[in-house]
Amino acid sequence: MGELQGKIDFLALVSVSNANPNGDPLNGNRPRENFEGYGEISDVCIKRKIRNRWQDMGQQIFVKSDDRADDGFGSLKERADGCAPLKEEMDRKKKASRERCARIACEEWLDVRSFGQVFAFKGVEVSLGVRGPVSIHQAVSVQPVDIISMQITKSVNSAEGDGKASDTMGTKHRIGFGLYVVKGSVNVQLAEKTGFSQEDAELLREALKTLYENDASSARPEGSMEVCRLYWWQHGEKIPAVSSAKVHRSVKIEPKTDRPASFADYAITYEDPGCVEPEVYDFV
Repeated sequence: MGELQGKIDFLALVSVSNANPNGDPLNGNRPRENFEGYGEISDVCIKRKIRNRWQDMGQQIFVKSDDRADDGFGSLKERADGCAPLKEEMDRKKKASRERCARIACEEWLDVRSFGQVFAFKGVEVSLGVRGPVSIHQAVSVQPVDIISMQITKSVNSAEGDGKASDTMGTKHRIGFGLYVVKGSVNVQLAEKTGFSQEDAELLREALKTLYENDASSARPEGSMEVCRLYWWQHGEKIPAVSSAKVHRSVKIEPKTDRPASFADYAITYEDPGCVEPEVYDFV
């Protein structure tokens, strides 16, 4: 695989229509929002979507959700033990090389060499951490979001012999409409350490383009979330003169109406920050 050609910055605009983009389990699974009322999607949630898309592409993934565990392993430790070279090195205990363990893990799993991973399991003397080159911000909505709550009922018996079930009340939450900004970058120096390649970067770009494909649920019905536009900056240098913060700020987003209801209700412009021109992908 070819070495990463230069630092990468990216920015994706994601629309949410009558869906819950990322529920907070400590707050009744309401859509996440900050104290100013702006909607949020955690970086962990975004990485989960990227991992799922990579898995759909046939890539080897270490951190798989239980419903997507297609290799017969029920835990991260089992999956690590299932990699014969990694288990052999870790079984050397005090003689094990953390550098070799990290190299094996990065070669085996795309998400490890992208996002990094901590390998620390009960009963295993060797523990190590891999720092990945791909960093992703938590996504924040362009404007404060309105959270809509709906009361629901369940009137079916959970087990035989319970008698006629009484209606059980519940609540579902959603956002009427919101436009979220996903920002991230790829560090070349860390990519050299993990082996993250230019081909891996292209897989990341493809995953971002199709972030919400094959991701439908009752909280996110099919078509309720989509990537509307993706900006992708592939710099020619390891450390460009322009910072990632300035690159991300170069995309200006202004609402055309008081209550935007679609991606078309925003005026989006790009102000050259003095770096390479971005590749722009439109999907609406």
